[in-house]
Amino acid sequence: MVGRKLWYRLAWMLCALVMCGCSATRHVPEGSYLLDKVDIVVDDRDDVEKKELYNFLRQVPNHKVLGFARLQLATYSLSGPDSTRWYNRMLRRVGQPPVLYDHELTDASVKQLRLAMVNRGFTHATVSADTLARGKRMGVVYHIDAGEPHVVSSVGYNVPDTTLRRIIATHSRASLLRPGILLDRNVLDNERTRVTRLLRNTGYYDFTRDNIVFDADTVAGSRGVDLTFRLASRKFRRYVVRNVTYVVDNDIDDGTRDALRDTVRYRDITVLYGKDRYLRPQVLDEMCYIVPGKLYSAREVERTYEALGRLAVVKFINIELESAGSTDDTSFLDAYIYLARNKKQNVSVEVEGTNSEGDLGFGVGLAYQHRNIAKGSELLSAKFRTNYESLSGDFEGLINKRYTEYAGEIGITFPKFECPFLSKSFKQRLLASTEFTVSANYQERPEYTRVIFGTAWKWKWQQQRSGFSRRQTFDLIDINYVRLPRSTINFIDEIAPENPLLRYSYEDHFIMRMGYTYSRTNRRMPGAQVNARYVQPYVTTLRVSGETAGNLLYGISHLVRQHRSDGVYKVLGIQYAQYVKGEADFTYTRNFSHRTSLSWHTGLGIAFPYGNSTMVPFEKRFYAGGANGVRGWGVRTLGPGSYDAKNSVTDFINQCGDIRLDLSLEFRAKLFWVIEGAVFIDAGNVWTIRDYENQPGGLFRFNTFYKQIAAAYGLGIRLDFTYFLLRLDLGMKAHNPAMNQERWPIIHPRWGRDANFHFSVGYPF
Repeated sequence: MVGRKLWYRLAWMLCALVMCGCSATRHVPEGSYLLDKVDIVVDDRDDVEKKELYNFLRQVPNHKVLGFARLQLATYSLSGPDSTRWYNRMLRRVGQPPVLYDHELTDASVKQLRLAMVNRGFTHATVSADTLARGKRMGVVYHIDAGEPHVVSSVGYNVPDTTLRRIIATHSRASLLRPGILLDRNVLDNERTRVTRLLRNTGYYDFTRDNIVFDADTVAGSRGVDLTFRLASRKFRRYVVRNVTYVVDNDIDDGTRDALRDTVRYRDITVLYGKDRYLRPQVLDEMCYIVPGKLYSAREVERTYEALGRLAVVKFINIELESAGSTDDTSFLDAYIYLARNKKQNVSVEVEGTNSEGDLGFGVGLAYQHRNIAKGSELLSAKFRTNYESLSGDFEGLINKRYTEYAGEIGITFPKFECPFLSKSFKQRLLASTEFTVSANYQERPEYTRVIFGTAWKWKWQQQRSGFSRRQTFDLIDINYVRLPRSTINFIDEIAPENPLLRYSYEDHFIMRMGYTYSRTNRRMPGAQVNARYVQPYVTTLRVSGETAGNLLYGISHLVRQHRSDGVYKVLGIQYAQYVKGEADFTYTRNFSHRTSLSWHTGLGIAFPYGNSTMVPFEKRFYAGGANGVRGWGVRTLGPGSYDAKNSVTDFINQCGDIRLDLSLEFRAKLFWVIEGAVFIDAGNVWTIRDYENQPGGLFRFNTFYKQIAAAYGLGIRLDFTYFLLRLDLGMKAHNPAMNQERWPIIHPRWGRDANFHFSVGYPF
């Protein structure tokens, strides 16, 4: 009942803000007009994208949420005239002042629209603006008569230098210039950028975009254009790298950098050290893609920046190229790579207190980092944590009177691909880092004592090419060992007499897995665009992963003819898991503007036990519901299939499966200040791949699974602080596949039964 009243109040406040739109002209001075509406009308042409033309307007109205509600302006309008009062200042800071019509900005918009049309090939386009005033509101309509565009009839090249001509011709298939395209200056600029990048990657160090000129010949009365690509100069020189020098401590001026430093020559590089040799020359050589004796390449300079940026002990990198003389047809460059070191060590401490129904406790965490443990920028990290809670009550028959936990993890990350018998060139192609970790966790509970050990060896690498960021992780080996050395008499039989899932989570078990994860996205980082008004049309993200466990151990067991115990093979007296698991997630986000977007997410997963296992380990199975799943359900309260959970506290162990399906559609709109709203629809569930007695209705069947897909709808509020986002979602059940429960809650909704709140950080997908 309280929740319903809260939502009534929120709805009333929202209506009040919308109604304030009626007084949007409250802060419009006499003689001025509120810019109420702006529209662009283009003559009947399908090859003109009107939506893009709005980016060239110098003045646009206040933003409307969902196309009708100016919430930011309404918030500003709630403020009174007295700016000394704090609530008036707050409303004005959160809101947005009215956009006042400006005749000069309208004229500037006409000129910009005309220029935009000319740049797209419509050289005879005309633009005019009509205004209409109603009270204190002004509407503006821009009329564009595009006319007939100029079209490229032929493309020719005037490149006297034979070497340049051969390089450009070799890569002509990537050219953006084709007969039949519009004479679009944006396309010409992009071609300039492409060719410039190509030539700078093949030795032409001083080549710039300004060296490329396009000649367009037209015939009177014809729209056809003969386009000629030519170079502004007849002679360009290719540069070869002569020397590569590292200045490791960038604290001595250039005039004395050679005289006052410790100089080391290693292979093809020279290293000038300062007060100490804190980085080994071998590491610097492997991180350098600029090779003496080879042609200059801008791409290799970028890769050197990228590789050195992965050194944790390095804070600042600057690469300077200096002319070093020339011969008749070749010039030389000396590369100087300046490095500034980062703080070598770091320690942090965390302390927290707990109070669980009167039982007091505390937790202490200690984290330590060393960014250069072996003079190769190896990152050593160590984490230790202890938790203690005193318990009250009757402890007869139990083994402990407290809750105690000790956890530790030690890891080392190498900034290169660590593996024996591999060449330098192979390691440089991968540009990977290597991680080794070891962890241990000791837990004391009133009913049992449990020890968890883990160790892993993995490689990670990241690439940025063709507008996409790619990340890959290969887990060569990941071992997880859980042991229950002490427990009360018949502890496991008492808590899970007939539940293999619950038994497994407490019994001794051993997992040795290998896995691979690949992800790719074209999402651009904030601030990467020079044009602040640029909106990335669409963003796609793909993540695929696969893992397998137990195969090596199973093969060894067969090879040595190990005796089976209880029908299974064991290691250290413990049954090891054997399974294969795969997942795929795809997200597509369509950005309509910098304030509104529509995002679609699809997720699939399957895990299959075999050989030494009849069930996938509990921690490797899938679950549904929660802040990143079907939001009408809490986490681990949905499925599998039509399974009917009677008690969310005791049944959560059964609400997992071997097959996962997630479908989501979410519309997002920035409201005002940092507040963003969302409307979403979610669907999905999990299923088991075998018919387990303790999970009735959970088996996946092709002829019934679609009837067991759960659905939910809801609203969300987000606080976008740029660097992180806080999210609050309200999900309502629409279709519930669980047996003996309301099948269509969307028809007969009940707040206490069907509503679920979720608080999280970041978008759900």
